[in-house]
Amino acid sequence: MFKNIRADIRCVFDRDPAARNTFEVLTTYPGLHALMHYRLAHWCWTHHLKYLARVISFFSRWFTGVEIHPGATIGSGFFIDHGMGVVIGETAEIGNNVTLYHGVTLGGTTWNKGKRHPTLKDGVVIGAGAKVLGPIEIGENGRVGSNAVVTKDVPAGATAVGIPGRIIVKNEKETDEQGRRRKAIADKIGFDAYGMTDEMPDPIARSIYNLLDHMHAVDAKIERMSCALGELGHKECTGELPELKTALDAEAEQQVNASK
Repeated sequence: MFKNIRADIRCVFDRDPAARNTFEVLTTYPGLHALMHYRLAHWCWTHHLKYLARVISFFSRWFTGVEIHPGATIGSGFFIDHGMGVVIGETAEIGNNVTLYHGVTLGGTTWNKGKRHPTLKDGVVIGAGAKVLGPIEIGENGRVGSNAVVTKDVPAGATAVGIPGRIIVKNEKETDEQGRRRKAIADKIGFDAYGMTDEMPDPIARSIYNLLDHMHAVDAKIERMSCALGELGHKECTGELPELKTALDAEAEQQVNASK
């Protein structure tokens, strides 16, 4: 139990840039408080102290605004951002490194006993206000958009959006190289497109991606023209353009700057 609590505290710093120190996290994060109460209540639940577990869960809901049934199963590195209004049912199963935002409901769709709540695999992220209902499964690294209502399985790595939730699958025609090239161009000009991915059916995002593809083509053409003019003796065209950094290069540079 205590090992999971330490992992829960560490993951706050990974997923919330507002977190400054451990003392602040321990004393002012209601999502973490609710999770610590759950860990204690779940221990009581599994050791046949079910009434005590329900009492702990009740007071946790009162103090934090988060309701987690002590019978739910939650892995390590679980993070509830903001927390208010989160509801997790009795038979819900949550893997490692899962993130829920405020207003999320992991609920059931039947009054019958047995498995009736969702299963979230490792790395799942559920957006604010989303409702994931029934004994369905959200695959590893799956995403559920804000305010979506999902009642069907979501494949690993896919995203569910809308009411009712519909699955957005990554465009199979797009290669990994194309995605890396777009990111490199975006990094070069200092633009992140708000962290949006091509999985989202947003016409503005698609226009931005088309623009990035066009910029890459223009860069390549200018480079070929410069090389040709340089061979003819024109020194004005021999200057090099700024190199595109890969994600690994950028990460390595950040580590070097942080160590200074």
